[in-house]
Amino acid sequence: MTYLFLKWAHIIAMAYWLGGEWGVFNASRPITNSKLSLEERHRHMETAYRIDILPRTGIILLLPLGLHMGSLVGIHPLGGAWIIGMWVFVAAWLTITYAAFFNRGTDLGLTLTKADEAIRYVVIPLLIGYGVYSLVTGWPFNQDWYAAKALLYGVALIIGLLLRFIMRDWVIQFRKLAAGPDAQAEARLDRRLAFGRGLAYIYWIVIGTVAYFGVFKTAAFG
Repeated sequence: MTYLFLKWAHIIAMAYWLGGEWGVFNASRPITNSKLSLEERHRHMETAYRIDILPRTGIILLLPLGLHMGSLVGIHPLGGAWIIGMWVFVAAWLTITYAAFFNRGTDLGLTLTKADEAIRYVVIPLLIGYGVYSLVTGWPFNQDWYAAKALLYGVALIIGLLLRFIMRDWVIQFRKLAAGPDAQAEARLDRRLAFGRGLAYIYWIVIGTVAYFGVFKTAAFG
């Protein structure tokens, strides 16, 4: 029952991750439209942030859910106290994420967002490193498809981090625009959003591939 519950939660988290990113993608379109009033553009930015908290939650929860299920079926040797510690760590991570969300647009919110990002600087190399190492040696993940998932999940976190940089920059640029017309801020918003849209397409391909390995449990390499 524990495994089935974790599997259900894993599917829900994946759905919010994928679907939520599509919502942010579309809500962000008017943000760089200088023909709209700043108030209207800010409203769309607020909508994007409100949608984004769901995929942010989903992508973080996928880490403990996946590792917990892997422990239950013997794919890796980490279990017991390590699993409990991991859930405590993720609970703290989510607390920072939600604190940043509720304080968005403020200096405290920006500081908390940077703390959220800093956690990813540790998690990403660990996932990619252990994913690659497991594909080569079979340890600590003894299944190629699982190692491939860990590797690609780390890659997805990199893309997600770049997208978070863009969203954080929105706050900074809108502060400049609130002080008056600013051609440089407008140009930066345009460039950042165009770059983010390109990243989003790659993001969805990576997410889809992660889901493929989870469903078919086979790796095309390793």
